[in-house]
Amino acid sequence: MVRKFDVVILGAGAAGMMCAIRAGRRSRSVLLLDHARAPGEKIRISGGGRCNFTNIHASARNFLSANPHFAKSALARFTPRDFLDMMEAHRIAWHEKTLGQLFCDESAKDIIRMLLSEMKAANVVLELQKQITAVEKTPDGFRIVTSDGPVEAGALVVATGGKSIPKMGATGFAYEIARQFGFKIVEPRPALVPLTLDPNLLEKLAPLSGIAAPAEVRHGKTTFREALLFTHRGLSGPSILQISSYWREGDDITLVIEPDLDIAAILRAARKTNGRQAAQTVLAETLPKRLAQFFAESRGLQNTHLADLSDKAIDGLATSIQSWTIRPAGSEGYRTAEVTLGGIDTFELDSKTMQAKAVPGLYFIGECVDVTGWLGGYNFQWAWASGHVCGEAL
Repeated sequence: MVRKFDVVILGAGAAGMMCAIRAGRRSRSVLLLDHARAPGEKIRISGGGRCNFTNIHASARNFLSANPHFAKSALARFTPRDFLDMMEAHRIAWHEKTLGQLFCDESAKDIIRMLLSEMKAANVVLELQKQITAVEKTPDGFRIVTSDGPVEAGALVVATGGKSIPKMGATGFAYEIARQFGFKIVEPRPALVPLTLDPNLLEKLAPLSGIAAPAEVRHGKTTFREALLFTHRGLSGPSILQISSYWREGDDITLVIEPDLDIAAILRAARKTNGRQAAQTVLAETLPKRLAQFFAESRGLQNTHLADLSDKAIDGLATSIQSWTIRPAGSEGYRTAEVTLGGIDTFELDSKTMQAKAVPGLYFIGECVDVTGWLGGYNFQWAWASGHVCGEAL
């Protein structure tokens, strides 16, 4: 027996659940399918378990896409305030951290429970641990062959995400469906991901593993000012994750450690007041001790008094700290990437509905689409917004 629904949604993540809620509220019969054991797994693990569920500053400028205007419509029609209204209706407490990032006070599970409650109220049918073996176009819509048998629907929404964090069940299934229908794909790649270094440089930086410092990281004209973390594989921390979405193999990045300070001026002032101090000692008042030692040793100044340093030597030391050019060898890949850059070409989709222009009734939303946000709640906002406008269109 073939079961029939108005809408079948593949993927019970943030975008899929939001879409199901909106479509169900509009009296559509909705079936939401996922191969995972539980819905919203990325929601559950995000933000250290408290879910950085949106960013109050979210706008199209915070997103990367080959079609930079595409996200504007959805983001304008479902804003961070709209999501907060939903949370407040469910009495979920939240707080703002730095740079407009919003988190749950208690647990990310509160958001999952909210979405499940909203889906129940909208009569959405949720079925988990279901495998999809085929998707076929029919005269009346779509036929989806599952591990429990075939299902038919007038509309099909693909919300299965990208390739990031495969241990959470991420796959490239959305891209397979897109290719099946002849759609273009902007090459997917890991984003918001730590960067790795070649073995020689990694060996030199080994003493710095575990050290964090305020930094400005630059790639071309793109700059992010957040924390930097040295790891046993290379570089991480928010500033590195942000720049990773712009970086490409073979490119350099520039690190500015303690960007709000004038290291050269600090060293000159210390030379004037107490020239018998070692440069390393003065640096350690500003930088983590091991980092100060590393920079002093890299310039051969570990045992040199400030009084013996020329202005040129001080400038050289300061430049090594605040204009440090590094060429990463690669990234840690999808294993640790928070999101996938690239995806289904947005020129194939209607920005107001997320419907495929060439295949009426077929929709793509969320991470599988070529819209990738910065770190800090932006990608969840895209999931809510794209899911909402799609649900409104079904």
